[in-house]
Order: sequence, then C-alpha cells, then structure tokens
Amino acid sequence: MLGIELGSTRIKACLVDADDPTNVLAVGSHEWENRFEDRLWTYSLEDVWSGLQAAYRDLVAALGEDPDIRAVGVSAMMHGYLAFDADGELLVPFRTWRNTNTAAAAGELSDLLGTNIPLRWSVAHVRQAVLDDEPHTGRIDFLTTLAGYVHWRLTGERVLGIGDASGMFPVDSLTRDYDDELLARFDTLGGLPSGLRELLPRVLVAGEPAGALTMEGAALLDPTGALSSGIPLCPPEGDAGTGMVATGAVAPRTGNVSAGTSIFAMVVLEKPLARVHEELDLVTTPAGDAVAMVHCNNGASELSAWVGLFERFAAASGSAVSADEVFDTLFREALEGEADAGGLLAYNHLAGEPIAGLTEGRPLFVRTPDSRMTLANVMRAQLYGVFGTLALGMRILDDEGVTLDRMHAHGGMFRTAGVAQRFLAGALDAPVSVGATASEGGAWGIAVLAAFLGDAETDLSTYLERRIFAGSAASTVDPDPADVAGFATYLDRYRAGLAVEAAAVTAL
Repeated sequence: MLGIELGSTRIKACLVDADDPTNVLAVGSHEWENRFEDRLWTYSLEDVWSGLQAAYRDLVAALGEDPDIRAVGVSAMMHGYLAFDADGELLVPFRTWRNTNTAAAAGELSDLLGTNIPLRWSVAHVRQAVLDDEPHTGRIDFLTTLAGYVHWRLTGERVLGIGDASGMFPVDSLTRDYDDELLARFDTLGGLPSGLRELLPRVLVAGEPAGALTMEGAALLDPTGALSSGIPLCPPEGDAGTGMVATGAVAPRTGNVSAGTSIFAMVVLEKPLARVHEELDLVTTPAGDAVAMVHCNNGASELSAWVGLFERFAAASGSAVSADEVFDTLFREALEGEADAGGLLAYNHLAGEPIAGLTEGRPLFVRTPDSRMTLANVMRAQLYGVFGTLALGMRILDDEGVTLDRMHAHGGMFRTAGVAQRFLAGALDAPVSVGATASEGGAWGIAVLAAFLGDAETDLSTYLERRIFAGSAASTVDPDPADVAGFATYLDRYRAGLAVEAAAVTAL
C-alpha cells in the first residue's frame, strides 16, 4: 500500500505491507516550500509533480526495487483554492490554506449559513473571488483541494474524502454529504456559472472505492514506466484526517494534535457544540463523524529557524553537528528552563493567525528587563510559542464542556522523546500519547486508509483499534502540575502581548 502526502514543507511517500500496514517497508521524501507571490501564498503545479516524482523515486531507491503496490492513497494540505475551467486548465495560481485575504467572504458566509466559515475554507476563497470581481469566476468548472487535484490527475475522478470535503463546504453528518440546505442558501448569492454542488468534487467516506490509476496517472507519478495502471485508490483526504488515522483518534472523546508548518487539534465530538465559535472549525473524520478543529496557521517553522541559527553557530565555531542533533540538544535544554519560561515570550506568527486576530504575521521574541534570558528559558519559550495559539482555541472547548479520554500527537517535533510531548501535556492539562509512527504522520495515515479500501462495511474506528493499534507501542505523558501552572502564566502574558503583535503588523 502506498500513501502519499503533500505537506507544507515536504512531500512524502510511504510504502506499507499490504497484510500488515503497521510494517513500513520504505519511505521517500522531497522538500519544497510555498511562495509568497502577489501577496498570496502559493505552490506551483509544476512543483507538485516534480516533487511527487522525486519522493516516489526516493522511495524506490530506499526499497531497492520497484514496489508491488496493491492500493494508493493521496493526502495533502486541506482547504485552499484550486479552480479549473472546462478544459482542465488552472484559472488562477493555487491559493493555500495560509492566505487570510478572505475575511469579507468568511464573515458574510458565517452569517448566511449560521456556522463558522474559516478564512481558509474553499467556499470562502471562491466567494471572495466573486466579491472582488475576479474575471475567472465565470469560467469555473471544477473546484477542489490539493489532494483532490492530485487524485483527479491520477484517476480522472472528481471525488474527495469527506474529511477534506468538510473543509470546502459544510457537510451534513447524517447524509455524509454537503449540506443541501446550506448549498441552497449559498446559491442565492449568485456570481458563479452554476450551482456550487456542480462545481465541487463528489463526497466519499473511508473504505469506498475512488477510482483507479490511469496510464496517464501512472506516468505522472513514475515517468520510468515501471508503475502499472489499474491500481485502486482510496478517497483522497486532507492532512487533518490522515493525522487522525495515524494516531488512532477517530472515535468520540479522542483527539490528536498535528504539528508541522501549521499546528492543529482535532477533537471528535460526542454531541454538537452549544454555539458557534469563530475560533473552531466543524469538520469530520474520514468516516464522517463530527469533529471540532482548532487550526493555527503557524506551527513549528519559527522554532526551526531558531534551531537553524544554533546549527550555524556550531558550524561556525568548528563543531558542526547535524540538524537532528541540534534539535535534540536544544529540546533537552528546554527541560531545564523555568516552568513559565522565565518571563520570555515567543510568537511564531510568520503568517496571519485568525484565532489571535492577526491578518498578517510578524514573528517576535519578546522579553522585559527582568526576564531570565537563559538558553533553557529561550528554548522553552519557543516550544511554548508553538502551542500558544492552539491553547487559546482549546480553552474554548474546555468552556463547552468537551472532554477527552486521550489526546495523541504526531509530527517531527515529537521525535525527541518526552520534551514537546511533555510541554503539550502541560499546555492542554491532559495526557498526551505519542506512538511509534509519530514522525511518519499523514503519509502513513493515508497508506492505512488505502489498506482499509473495500472495507466500507467495517467501522473505521474498530478497524484501527483491532488491526492497526492493538498492542502498538505508545508513550503517554501525564501533565506535570508545575508545567500546567507555568504554561497558564505564560499564556496569560501571551494573550496580553498580542497587542505587541498587532502593533508590529501595523508598524513593520
């Protein structure tokens, strides 16, 4: 089974044993980066395909032979805007989840639909394009996400997994499809060449067939010609859904945190929330169950920049060490820091952050004259900073009375055992588990969904519990009361210091 995920900084291919998806046979990857062009965050479609080919080529080299692939799954960053005309031509450059230019549309739609429509959702992007009188809107024939686009080119099928689809337009948890009543309300606005449903991909749930690799699709992924057509594909999903699968958190009262360029928490709900919150997305698991999502545009990128600074210092001093060693050293140093990070503050806002009320980002490191600026406190502040905006959103779920039996975490920053995991437990005041697949993340998660293909009559939660995570090794860290209290103090300062962030956006 082959899982492919297009993350914000890395395209990853993960091959697992068809009979035992917990057995990872080979991994390939390719690094890429978004671009800020015409004041919009984007990736070129040329980079999509060259990156996918590079990641697949790297996987084949790691395996040492051409793989025998039984099924394929595609995952990618959720939300955003990819609009195509009737000839399949891209109408405007890909607009990613990171853009915050859709405030007018998101506000209008939230009022009209009676549910929170975040700035990054596809429906907010298309409505904003109409409001801005962009000429391409009259030619739109198909709207999709990055995962939906790649799947379409590989199979010819205009479909999308329900988890990713729920970030394009609200879905009905009963029908497992776009909400018809809300579609009708949206269509009263006009401005598009047809009703919105006709432009959106068809919704599928985990386990349903989603087409097969065409000859053209196989050549796109593997130009050598060694990859055969006819391989079935599972529904394409967003990185939030594959993160839930990768951590086994798809049942009510479970949740997960995914940390990368962005950071977000997914909490599977037992019942609807009492009211609408602009800080929370209502999306679904890949099986269609309701989820509250706390999505932050900014994750570990600023932390990585600081680690890179120390990596360069080590090299300049004649003591060069690898990036992984620098991460490990600095993370462990953070354990020696004071519980409140010594009065230091770190804002990781490279891009706008709706939860924090910021339309643009200005990464800042802030201290007062009486702050204790030690290396340990600096690194603890940077790690706390990754979780700062996330904690603001999670406090809202606490106020709603949402409870969790377990919270799982995955992403590269959790590879250093017991550091980011411990601080996250303190930030959430909840036990946090990290499994052996934490660093493989969504690429492994979508490979598992590919293995689940054809098993639609089995409950996804049961499948994961019995076939994937039964007896699996995971470390769980309970919150340290000192960390809980220290982070709460940090978060109070963090919230107050957002005024400094806002001033920086205005002044710089």
